[in-house]
Amino acid sequence: MSFIEHRYDFVLFFDVENGNPNGDPDAGNMPRIDPETGRGLVTDVCLKRKVRNYVELARSEQAGFRIYVQEKAVLNDRHNEAYTALNLKKESGKLPKNEKDARAVTRWMCDNFYDVRTFGAVMSTEVNCGQVRGPVQFTFARSEEPVVPAEISITRMAVTNGRDLDKERTMGRKFIVPYGLYRMEGFISAPLAEKTGFSEEDLELLWESLAGMFENDRSAARGKMSSRKLFVFRHEKRMGNAPAQALFDLVQCRRVTEGPARSFADYAIEVRGDCPSGVCLEEKL
Repeated sequence: MSFIEHRYDFVLFFDVENGNPNGDPDAGNMPRIDPETGRGLVTDVCLKRKVRNYVELARSEQAGFRIYVQEKAVLNDRHNEAYTALNLKKESGKLPKNEKDARAVTRWMCDNFYDVRTFGAVMSTEVNCGQVRGPVQFTFARSEEPVVPAEISITRMAVTNGRDLDKERTMGRKFIVPYGLYRMEGFISAPLAEKTGFSEEDLELLWESLAGMFENDRSAARGKMSSRKLFVFRHEKRMGNAPAQALFDLVQCRRVTEGPARSFADYAIEVRGDCPSGVCLEEKL
């Protein structure tokens, strides 16, 4: 697979209806909020998790598309695979002394794990496979307007223990955002892609993942979540033809209704202005 030769910047809009897009464990799993503005937040780690989950479901049986960071994965076991495959002896906490062998271990991890060559990874554990700086990076997503989380009471008719049979029901609570439209921005570096081997096939899978990552990630807690718009800026030069922020500023979102927003139809998303020379824009959604 040949690595990508162009820089990309992109903007993703997604929304949530009656769900919790990213709970904060330090706040009782309430939806994350910027305390000064009241706008909702979704971390980059949360969104990368959804991309990983999509790739695992879509390509898990295809060579080169395994996922490094997944539930209950033992990372040292992953690293041992590299040393075994390359017939190298490992030394606790250290890379092989031979520089060629050290690069080979890290390259094996990039070649076999999609998320390593995409997002990078720190693999300097007891079984050391080095560190990789990923070509693809996300920002935190932020809602276009302040969100007002609601705390909903719920009941369960069943009980856990026999001693609780006399109780009529068990009470519980859940937090939701009635509606929120979120914007996430991202960056893809061609020079870093060359180092990890991030290819055109990997790039297309990334766009596919961003468009479909909520479709097989449903749960009662997350309500209804959907990817709505994906704008991709492609640079002619591998180092880029314009600053990312100048491109992001072209994509603007505005309200078209009054009162609290409760659907995607309450917003209009537009590209205002022309792209700088050497940059082209494509809408993937």
